[in-house]
Amino acid sequence: MKFILTGNRGLIGHFLLERLKARGDKPLLLIDKRETPSLENPAPITDIANIENHSLSQPVDVFIHLASFCKINKIVENPDLALQNNVIGMHKVMEFCRKNKIPKVVFTSSSRILSKEKNPYTASKIYGEELVKGYSDAYGIEYVIIRPSTVYGPFNDLTKRLIDIYILNALQGKELKIFGDENKTLDFTYIDDFVDAMLLAMDQKNKAFDISGEQPTKVSYVADLITKLAGQGKKEFYPPETAQPQEVALDISPLKALGYQPKVSIEEGVKRTFDWYKEHLDEVLKSRSET
Repeated sequence: MKFILTGNRGLIGHFLLERLKARGDKPLLLIDKRETPSLENPAPITDIANIENHSLSQPVDVFIHLASFCKINKIVENPDLALQNNVIGMHKVMEFCRKNKIPKVVFTSSSRILSKEKNPYTASKIYGEELVKGYSDAYGIEYVIIRPSTVYGPFNDLTKRLIDIYILNALQGKELKIFGDENKTLDFTYIDDFVDAMLLAMDQKNKAFDISGEQPTKVSYVADLITKLAGQGKKEFYPPETAQPQEVALDISPLKALGYQPKVSIEEGVKRTFDWYKEHLDEVLKSRSET
């Protein structure tokens, strides 16, 4: 399979790219605004908005679109972030596929669209889902929609995900902020399980899939796991953030019918991630100070 991948410098993109290459699939173009030209990625592309300036020398089997702005609190403060990155960016991806006759697109939406709380971020993801369906009906482009839950793993992801923030704060003796009460719950998915599920889903046609670790867990419990591992740090409760879900429920039965079964428990996944961050703490903190 020959593919284009956006967001290859992020947590999901990094691990997915490695798995795809390991099984013999070939990346024709990697697009990430954090990317600099390299032997692996010679194209001078630093932002998804520039992809229309590129032509392709080989037919593409699938366009895998992971890149987006996913910090809901930042989007609530500045909705233009959702418009520029998620709405206009998605339009450019679909136009690129149409103009270059790319037959299939894999779009990462969000499990947050299933929550009762709505905000400009969820609206942008709902737009993306409807757009791929529209291009499918109008132009025959096949699609797979992926709705991730809270993905985590051993990787320095500058997106700054919740477990990432908690581990770094605990290792530095800082507080772990919970925006909600003891009952605030998320469905965490370890990165290896997530990629297993995504590879199964990508082979399907014109379907949407929720992906989770099938282990809804109180955020307070996760904070306790991390502070125990670190031997320091303290969780503190704050009022819920504006339009942020306090509970997320996903249905992974369609994926389980394809053979998916999460393998890594929240306890084991947090331990693996914590150990990685502890080992790489200096370089991670240095990279954060440079951004």
